[in-house]
Amino acid sequence: MGDEHSLSPKDSFVFKLPKKSPLVLRMVVLLFVMVCAVYICSICLKQIGVVPSAGFMNVEVFERPCPEPNIEPWDIPYVHYPKPKTYNREECSCNPVRYFAILSMQRSGSGWFETLLNNHTNISSNGEIFSVKDRRANVSMIFETLDKVYNLDWLSSASKNECTSAVGLKWMLNQGLMKHHEEIVEYFKTRGVSAIFLFRRNLLRRMISVLANSYDRDAKPLNGTHKSHVHSPKEAEILARYKPLINSTLLIHDLKQVKEMTSKALASFNTTRHIFLYYEDVVKNRTKLDDVQEFLKVPRLDLKSRQVKIHHGPLSQHVQNWEEVQKTLKGTDFENFLLEDYRK
Repeated sequence: MGDEHSLSPKDSFVFKLPKKSPLVLRMVVLLFVMVCAVYICSICLKQIGVVPSAGFMNVEVFERPCPEPNIEPWDIPYVHYPKPKTYNREECSCNPVRYFAILSMQRSGSGWFETLLNNHTNISSNGEIFSVKDRRANVSMIFETLDKVYNLDWLSSASKNECTSAVGLKWMLNQGLMKHHEEIVEYFKTRGVSAIFLFRRNLLRRMISVLANSYDRDAKPLNGTHKSHVHSPKEAEILARYKPLINSTLLIHDLKQVKEMTSKALASFNTTRHIFLYYEDVVKNRTKLDDVQEFLKVPRLDLKSRQVKIHHGPLSQHVQNWEEVQKTLKGTDFENFLLEDYRK
């Protein structure tokens, strides 16, 4: 007989969960996981700049700043990272670009010099842009044109790829440059534009070239076509046949005027970053081109041009009234122009 208060296993209390409780528990866990997942995703989306709005995803692209170039502090204002409106520089967006302007006078070798620069893989010089009068009608038009050039939005045959390292133009002194020189100097200094002065030492040779080019513009001896520059010895020989008649009465006055204009240009742009070159020195000594490449901070290359020089040899071969010219210049500050001779 057992104790009357003892309980058999059958009489024990057994707690049984309802049959549906595992399903409810699973639903609770699943809901908790989903809430956590949404929270984590929202945090991630905020970090990468994706913000949901009105059922669409607006992706904000954060541009990584370009690394600081390894240059001297004084050089920083001359290093730029233009963002063209007409195309994307893509992988070259962080390639620094330097701005320049070739300041010269007509028939001073600037066309030949520019072809040498454009022979460089990373240099784009866009020609004599301000020969078009509308572009130099006023300072605002000049600045608008310059902005387009230096923003790499000026498209010409000289335009390179996205990785251009130096961009500029050729600018003659009488194309609004000296008329608005104060404003342009300020623009150069503010925008970090470097000037390359290129003049001719022998102003008498320049005068002969100006007169011959003027004749060619009217006569067009090359099959009815005017060519300021040629690319074959035959064409050069045809153009060199013309011998201009120099006005000896105005000769000294004209030479003085040109000399004064170049001196004024140098004085006006003296506060800008600049380099000065004589055409004759570049012809005789090609290391001058190395100096220019160093000035523009581009890799040094062996630059070549297809242009052919028109007038060779002594000046006496290229002037109708040579004896009269000699007599006029002897004993003056310009007498050395008669003696200087180079045959290249």
